[in-house]
Amino acid sequence: MEFNFGSFSIMLPSLPVTIFAIILIFVLVKWSKQLKTRRFTIFFYFLIGSYITPILTLDTQAGFFQLWIPLGFLIIFFYLFRSDRYHPAKMKASILGLCLAIYQIILQYMN
Repeated sequence: MEFNFGSFSIMLPSLPVTIFAIILIFVLVKWSKQLKTRRFTIFFYFLIGSYITPILTLDTQAGFFQLWIPLGFLIIFFYLFRSDRYHPAKMKASILGLCLAIYQIILQYMN
């Protein structure tokens, strides 16, 4: 969507992406209220959980092939699994980050 205001314009993402972002922020704020202290850490768990990285790159005749994994989620999962700071809201935020990471991986393979 594009809104023109004379000499400048504002570009917004498509409506489904905007609705998804609003729902995502609403859910993260709701989960952050479940924590007693350091409520902002939920957003860090989400952001770190959505990190993806290639672990294998092969040069084939058709081009490059890269094998992607959600490394951020794996780090968060093992950290929370071994830590005494486990809270269900933190795991929910990291699983939501995993969903975004899977979406990013799908986009990588579609290109």
